[in-house]
Amino acid sequence: MFRIIKRDEKTKARTGVLQTAHGEVHTPVFLPIGTKGAVKAVTTEELKFWGAEMILANTYHLWQRPGDALIAKAGGLHIFMNWKGVIFTDSGGFQVFSLGKMVKTTDKGVQFHSDLDGSIHVLTPELSVQIQANLGSDIALVLDQFPGYPAIEEQARQSVARTTEWANRALAEHKKLMSKMPFDTQQLWGITQGSTYKDLRRQSAEQIRELGFAGYCIGGVAVGEPSEEMFKAIENTQPFLEEDKPKHLLGVGTPEQIVQSVARGIDSFDCVIPTREARHGKLYVNLKPQDGEGYRTVNIFQEQFKEDFETLDNACPCYGCRNYTKAYLRHLFASEEPLGIRLATMHNLRFYLDLMKRIRETIENGSFFQLAQKYKAKK
Repeated sequence: MFRIIKRDEKTKARTGVLQTAHGEVHTPVFLPIGTKGAVKAVTTEELKFWGAEMILANTYHLWQRPGDALIAKAGGLHIFMNWKGVIFTDSGGFQVFSLGKMVKTTDKGVQFHSDLDGSIHVLTPELSVQIQANLGSDIALVLDQFPGYPAIEEQARQSVARTTEWANRALAEHKKLMSKMPFDTQQLWGITQGSTYKDLRRQSAEQIRELGFAGYCIGGVAVGEPSEEMFKAIENTQPFLEEDKPKHLLGVGTPEQIVQSVARGIDSFDCVIPTREARHGKLYVNLKPQDGEGYRTVNIFQEQFKEDFETLDNACPCYGCRNYTKAYLRHLFASEEPLGIRLATMHNLRFYLDLMKRIRETIENGSFFQLAQKYKAKK
């Protein structure tokens, strides 16, 4: 199911191949976010052409609209959105907890008011798994409870206990659902919690490991904590999970966070950064050879680009960089032309996907440590 191909000699980085019902995924890998069954502003054919092998879709939003039953009737999310690659779905828990005061958590599950019409719903570990089974994703996640950041120790301890209990229930429900299938079409991955507490991170990892999931996610990160705390969460979790199973870091991150997390043994990532930043005119640009290896960010709204008739990034093969200038991109954003967002999104996604390709190549050829030295995480 997951095969390690090459280990880096100086770090915990490794390349691997994850086998799923809809094909192989080469790791380390970045998952473009298709929250509502679409990666914003681009087509599935473009994603495949750029080298994307797996995308993430959001259980909460698809459950609320158009509904998991309708997607199941269409033949599953792959057919519904015309994506022939691998689909990874979250549990919906993060989105529900993000509703704030409209949420009430009990041992049973999470009660909340829909942000669409105010109706009351209860998301349980069993229901989350049922929804994801209807969506037909290749990898599904258990419902977990995260305490936010910062969290006092008692909150974190309760989160670990409830996450383990819910994982047990989700696993039992998933086994029942999969027993009705001709073969296991969907993997279920566990999630670890523990906030910033070393002993709780280890406890959560050991408890979730005992349940025997196909893969693992490290949760409770990318919620406002400094990068150093994120890395500590990985270091306090990763050693207590099986070496030969894939490990995903939820909601991460910036290019330097990704590189440094790969160095700590993480295999996959998902984040809205490339698409969200694109919509606000923030673009990720490779440094020129004379400036060293790495990247910088560009705010295309800045006045300095008004008469800049050079391409955005000579090292980027995206459609925008091959055909348009920075002056034109700035004009599109200033004029609120939708093409601007589309070109920026295409560019940022290519940057992230190409970064992952470079990470895999440097692990394979033994130069990853040098790459990691050039991508130091910002505080």
